[in-house]
Amino acid sequence: MSRPPRQHADDDILDRAAALFARRGFAKTSVQEIADAVGLSKAGLLHHFPSKDALHTAVTVQADGLAEQVLAVADRAAEGPERDRATVDVLVDIAFAHPGLVALLLSPAAEEPAPECTSTAGDAALRAFGIAPGEVPADPTRVVRVLGALGALAVLSISATELGTTTTWRPLVVATCLDALGHGRPGAPATPSTDPEA
Repeated sequence: MSRPPRQHADDDILDRAAALFARRGFAKTSVQEIADAVGLSKAGLLHHFPSKDALHTAVTVQADGLAEQVLAVADRAAEGPERDRATVDVLVDIAFAHPGLVALLLSPAAEEPAPECTSTAGDAALRAFGIAPGEVPADPTRVVRVLGALGALAVLSISATELGTTTTWRPLVVATCLDALGHGRPGAPATPSTDPEA
């Protein structure tokens, strides 16, 4: 189902704003720079969002909504490979559709004021994979695998978007994330043990 033109325009504005906030920081990004990035006049941009603070709030609201979408998908399946696959699929789709937001979530430049979404979206991604944010279990294997999958997803989705290869890279990005989670592709060689006693 396609989005209405106004919603599509607003989503594009929010993603471009998020990318600029990631690159330059909120305080150093001007409304004119955001308008230029989306091909609007400053007045045209302010018709969609009345201020830079309103844009900032809308980016956070959008990120929170996407985080809820990920959790809803994850909640439909029991823990295990099927849930991981469903979660990876929805995360890849979101990352490809919102590369600016992904950049913002990864960026140290997003400080003054830091969008709340930088912590809530990350926490939601961890919870979708069954990880309690902030807890380090006795066996960190799952946490490390999940963080590896999320890191790979972020870097690969931004690269694929910049290169215009999202369609051809999508199955490879999904496979890479599933490999990181320990769910190798069917027929792929098993990961060799690193245990010297094995």
